[in-house]
Amino acid sequence: MNASTGTQPAAAPSNDPLLDVFDRMGMTVASGDGVHVVDSTGKRYLDFYGGHAVASLGYGHQRLLDALTAQAKSLFFQSNAVDVEVRTRAAARLVKMAPRGLTKVFFVNSGAEANENALRIAFLLTKRPKVVAVAGAFHGRTAAAAAITDHHESWYAFPRKPFDVTWVPFDDVAALEAAIDAQTAAVIFEPVQGVAGARPLSTTFVKAARAAATRAGALLILDEVQIGVGRSGQPFAADHYGVVPDVLTTAKGIAGGFPVGAVLVGDAIAAQVKKGQLGTTFGGGPLACALVEATLQAIEEDRVLERVRRVSKRIFETCCVGPVEGIQGLGLLIGLRLSRPAKEVLAELRARGILAGSSHDPKVVRLLPPLVVEEEHVAQLAAALASLPRQAALENSR
Repeated sequence: MNASTGTQPAAAPSNDPLLDVFDRMGMTVASGDGVHVVDSTGKRYLDFYGGHAVASLGYGHQRLLDALTAQAKSLFFQSNAVDVEVRTRAAARLVKMAPRGLTKVFFVNSGAEANENALRIAFLLTKRPKVVAVAGAFHGRTAAAAAITDHHESWYAFPRKPFDVTWVPFDDVAALEAAIDAQTAAVIFEPVQGVAGARPLSTTFVKAARAAATRAGALLILDEVQIGVGRSGQPFAADHYGVVPDVLTTAKGIAGGFPVGAVLVGDAIAAQVKKGQLGTTFGGGPLACALVEATLQAIEEDRVLERVRRVSKRIFETCCVGPVEGIQGLGLLIGLRLSRPAKEVLAELRARGILAGSSHDPKVVRLLPPLVVEEEHVAQLAAALASLPRQAALENSR
């Protein structure tokens, strides 16, 4: 430790120009096609990771390639200071897909930025100091989003949080109702907690949150950054629960892999948000909006939601094998509960040519595949899981 600066001694320099802040899989992906990726050695992998739920239509989807090429040739970029037709079309497509009553869209660049702006709307409108969040949540790493992200204590570097947060236990209706009061600006949660291991909240909890927020005059924000835009098997998970939030956020696969997020609200809230209270330079750029439009069009016209429901059902029916003790989640945001550490199982799946995702739960593997995955791919996953030992080799040798 350097006494004058309070810093650790510098590590040996690396030839890698990237800041070393991510746990990596130890592979270099060179290309992708459909629901497969190929690494730099030529090995082909079935992708049940989906670039962390971002590659919603897989790789090399012709509709996305055509939309990107055409828009890049026509207009590469313009700001929100001017009207751009593709931005209006993309917003209209998103409103058409959204729960009834959510009629206005604010495009941003990511899920964290969407959540940041959703919270800003809640504070602007209510003038209250507190947010109610749910244990296990992950809402992003920007200042406000991180303040309502569980397990953030190890990396939240700001000297103080920007507002008060009341945490309620996962799916605890009584604690939720007790926490929402006249000081509450917003209640925010993921209908299915992604990073926590694909944990779905109950319909009872979600409906209780809607009722309690309404009674208290607080805004209900549903974070559908990961589960939204078809991944639940419905247009949005809100449709699965039969609830319409005041604010809905989404990102990840909304443009099939291009950086974009969105905040959706209804007319009553939109009327209260004034010019200059929200802003973004790159949000709603023409390239992003062209890909939002193309992705949503593909989901609708190619009957992707039916496929998601069918393939999800097959995973639940066939993949509780090998080290998998149980399955949780919704649609194609699925957690495999394991009898041994997830990092071991993930490595063994990679050795068999299958990518999957980790979670904060050390014994849960997440499946976040492209929404165009098929039942034949589920059969390949099930066979790979069945070939894995239920317990680690060291435990078996005892």
